[in-house]
Amino acid sequence: MLDTLFLEGENHRHVSEVYRYYTEPFSVKPSPEHADSLWRAGAFAPGRWHKALSLGFLHQRVWERIAVANTSPQRSRYVWSIYNFTDSATLYIRTAGEQRFSQVTASSWQPADQRPFPARSLSFPFTLEAGQRAVLYLRVDHRAGALYLPTYIETTEQFLASEVQAPFERHWIWLLGFYVSSALFNLVLFAFLRDRIHIWYVLYVLCITLFLLMEDGFDALVLPAVLYQLIWSVGQFNLLLLAAACGVQIMQSYLRLRTGWPRLYRLGNWLAAGSAGFVLAYSLLFPWAVKTSATLATVLNGAREVLLLTLAIYSWGTLIAVLLSRRQQLAAYYALTYFFFFVGFMLFWLNHLGLTNFNLIRPNALAWGLVLELIVLSALLTGRFRHTLRQNEKLRIRQLRQRNAQGTRLIAAQEEERAQLARELHDALGPNLAALHMAWQGPAMREALASSPAATAVAHHTELLLRHLRDDVRTFSHSILPVEPGQGTLTESVAVLAELHNAYGTPKVTPYCDAGVNELPAAVQQAAYRITAELLNNAIRHSRATEVSVQLLRHPQELEILVEDNGRGFEQNHPAAGIGLRGVRARADYLHGQLHIDSASHGTSIIVRLPC
Repeated sequence: MLDTLFLEGENHRHVSEVYRYYTEPFSVKPSPEHADSLWRAGAFAPGRWHKALSLGFLHQRVWERIAVANTSPQRSRYVWSIYNFTDSATLYIRTAGEQRFSQVTASSWQPADQRPFPARSLSFPFTLEAGQRAVLYLRVDHRAGALYLPTYIETTEQFLASEVQAPFERHWIWLLGFYVSSALFNLVLFAFLRDRIHIWYVLYVLCITLFLLMEDGFDALVLPAVLYQLIWSVGQFNLLLLAAACGVQIMQSYLRLRTGWPRLYRLGNWLAAGSAGFVLAYSLLFPWAVKTSATLATVLNGAREVLLLTLAIYSWGTLIAVLLSRRQQLAAYYALTYFFFFVGFMLFWLNHLGLTNFNLIRPNALAWGLVLELIVLSALLTGRFRHTLRQNEKLRIRQLRQRNAQGTRLIAAQEEERAQLARELHDALGPNLAALHMAWQGPAMREALASSPAATAVAHHTELLLRHLRDDVRTFSHSILPVEPGQGTLTESVAVLAELHNAYGTPKVTPYCDAGVNELPAAVQQAAYRITAELLNNAIRHSRATEVSVQLLRHPQELEILVEDNGRGFEQNHPAAGIGLRGVRARADYLHGQLHIDSASHGTSIIVRLPC
């Protein structure tokens, strides 16, 4: 391998051809002079050819050394960049002829605009004169595990140009648009169905999108400082763990594990809840562990990897269990969805664990696996949405039929009760009042009352009261009798009702019925009679009117009931005025009709329209 990287305007040679690396515990005090002595002693090792430095699950400080030479005929400024998050990093540079190292320190905890060189990657600028040589040591301190350090050295101009093109070359413009539109689409589905699977989907996409933005460093550019530091306090791989927990909830809902496999369902809930609890504990304990206990930090990172693996095993185990059951089709569809994400995730995860070291597509296999997964999953959830709509429609129809049946039985029971009450009034109370009236008019009673003028006056008033009470009972019993076949048409029943009320003299009731009303369905005729009787009774009792008009008008699609009086009117919102009208409104609503009231000081007009 070469021992010097000859810097040009555009560096085509990968730094892996020349760099060497060394690791040491965090407990060792960092010193570039000490690192340089270790280099001279042969302690530094070469990295993989044309591969990023991937050390896997390692909790140690990393030193990278590169000797560089400026081949440009003029003074040039270069940038050494790290394209992954690091807690802190320092570039030490010593040019030819110098004895000591100069340094530039930066941390990925700072948003891009607060770094020494503002960019999405953690970048360290240095300047070389024409033909000048230098030795560079890059010290990386990162304690979150999974040490994967893609780096590159290039001129400032070339670096800035590549940064401008990065969102396009790495396909982030349309990838981010696809992720956001997919999440918004599921918010719309949730608004229609109130199905929590769509909320889990949105959370899943949010966690994965943040994870991928953090992987490529775009979060440092687009997120506010507070939010940027907050998500890194949670941790990049912890967001992947949360996404996996959300994925378990999506799978459970889609496969209907709660009803078919309750034990698997409970196990999945425990794993998802345990993952969320672990992320919370990690966020609280890890900063303290970094300062006090390297062992605890290693344990926390190891537990995170174990949880990720456990969720993956649970997901595949559940899919296989469902595939072997009667719900094979659901599991087969979802297995295709999970396969795309799983392949991308495994390639990505193995790279970060240091077990593999290849990345064939940009930005990475996980991002493209997520795209394919979301396409298939969106199609599945759309199908689920349509199926749910059909099921809800069937349920609504069944509920409407049940409600109609219950309403029919209730009205039938009410009509029977009314008929019984009317017969009791007519056949029992009516004759008794008539007999009492006749006894009061008998010779013995008249002879006894004739002895005193005062008794004669009382007798006269009592006789009028008995006659009025007898007429009231007769009118009331007839007004509550239902309209039944063989007992007269609707027109005749309304006419008899008006005749009974006209027996009192005032108000004068004028009925009118179109000829077609007698051909309406029995349920409509019955409701029309009840509504007419109630409205007429209200007008006579409360309006103090002298004239009341009752009209039943047959239209092509509806029956219109119009009751008008010239009385004093009423306030529609007054509680006492709405008791009788509630029954009218209930009957109209049952038949999907409409009620309109127009009341003023000069009279009241009430219109009820019933579809027929």
